[in-house]
Amino acid sequence: MQPIETEAFEKLLNIVPNYPTIRIGHFADNDFYLPPMLAAFVRERDYVYRINALDKNYECALRERFEGEAGIEIVPFSLARPRYLIQGKMYDFVFVTCNVVPEIRESFLQKLHPAIKNGGQILLFVPRDDKAQSTQWSELLERHYYVATNTIDDLFAHYDVIISRKMHGWGG
Repeated sequence: MQPIETEAFEKLLNIVPNYPTIRIGHFADNDFYLPPMLAAFVRERDYVYRINALDKNYECALRERFEGEAGIEIVPFSLARPRYLIQGKMYDFVFVTCNVVPEIRESFLQKLHPAIKNGGQILLFVPRDDKAQSTQWSELLERHYYVATNTIDDLFAHYDVIISRKMHGWGG
């Protein structure tokens, strides 16, 4: 993953309200930029941050980095899993920085939907120069009961961020 500008990321985090018991999920495979910034954010606000690590070496590196930190969970994860529902509706915000190949994007959104709380948000980091990928994600989000989809295309040097909210009471 390309570097993420700290100051810009702090601006993006303004969408997270300062409420108690916020749970943040992160699907990542080689991102060493967001985890320290999100970890600092959850430490400051006493939230829970769960990193779904898609690569074994990445998982080991994260465990070394965050060993014993309260509120930070590192879980080995596979996108090929039949279901992503873990302990019911668990996430208020989900950051996706891993590469989800086009063939499984639809399945990914379908399986992730039940794990996001009603009104929860998904934030997809897509390469800035890949407008086709941005368009595909936006269409898939609409099709799978995510609403208010917007793209922030001027915040980061290397990424556009697609933000969408899980629709209340529709689609499961």
